[in-house]
Amino acid sequence: MKKFNIAVMPGDGIGREIMAPTLEILDAATRNLDVALAYDHIDAGAQYYAETGDAFPESHFVRAEKADAILLGAMGHPDIRYPDGTEIGPQHDLRKRLGLYAGVRPCKTIPSLPLPLVDERTKNLDFVIIRESTEGLFAFPRGFTTDDEEYKHNLMRISRTVSKKLFDFSFKLARRRHSQGRGKNLVTHIDKANVLSSQHHAREWFYEVSKDFTDVNAAHKYVDFAALDMVRRPWEFDVMPTENQYGDILSDLAAALMGGMGMAPSGEIGDTHALFQPCHGSAPDIAGMGKANPTAMILSAAMMLDYLAEKYDCEALAVASKNIDDAVQKAYEAEKLLPYELSGTSGLKEISEAVKKHLQ
Repeated sequence: MKKFNIAVMPGDGIGREIMAPTLEILDAATRNLDVALAYDHIDAGAQYYAETGDAFPESHFVRAEKADAILLGAMGHPDIRYPDGTEIGPQHDLRKRLGLYAGVRPCKTIPSLPLPLVDERTKNLDFVIIRESTEGLFAFPRGFTTDDEEYKHNLMRISRTVSKKLFDFSFKLARRRHSQGRGKNLVTHIDKANVLSSQHHAREWFYEVSKDFTDVNAAHKYVDFAALDMVRRPWEFDVMPTENQYGDILSDLAAALMGGMGMAPSGEIGDTHALFQPCHGSAPDIAGMGKANPTAMILSAAMMLDYLAEKYDCEALAVASKNIDDAVQKAYEAEKLLPYELSGTSGLKEISEAVKKHLQ
């Protein structure tokens, strides 16, 4: 039996609520597949900072670093901040310290939900934004050496090394999706190469990497025009690598196409480590009310299994991942689920139990 160690970091607010049923679903999905998941529960986040004065102790980081994958709920609280006023987010530390450069943000719609766009083609969207998560405009979020009383700066910094890793990851993902009968075998680089020199070079690096993947189509699009097309014709996209801040913004737009942040899973993947978490925050305003939508958390767990399946060549985990994805789709369709964020009454228990019911 293959065993995998999962660092479980529930975090704050609804992160703690949505984690428990997700672990139950993971156990159910892997129970008869000759694999075992061992969970190491690790404290971190705003509440832990309030209680101890340390949001993420080094010993806790070491435990997370040793895991085969990290599963994170949500972290942060608007009323608990560092002395300089910045938010508490150990997940950001993990991205940088573990080199999690590929922020994978899938957009896969569920046809039974009331989606914001009326075109019938938006009921079956299936594309992925790959947000570079360690560089870009977020590389220096707290100012720069040239700041003075009049001018404040944030540096847009990207590297050839990380960019090429990101593009290589994107082409491999498009190829894999195509082999599974998904996507358009297309990678579209999203940039602002007509204005920013860093983005011009990023596009050059993108097409350099594309030469190693002649079986996959390569294209590019300006970020503003990409935003336009994500509303006008989002079904034309497949895999979309992009700079950090661009990906941050476009992935929220993608979440809106799915119905809301509660439907949006994500993965942060590097060369040797990976973290998976829902795109939403800790939502302290609804914590403890049973209104939290666990869908993004459950789908993030499915992404984790898929990552482990590919990394360790474990077909059983690939089966478990697909079974969870299918169970979510079937649960929404058969049980007529409608989360609170979409003006419905399906909360934490209703959604979790429905997914368990339809899990093969």
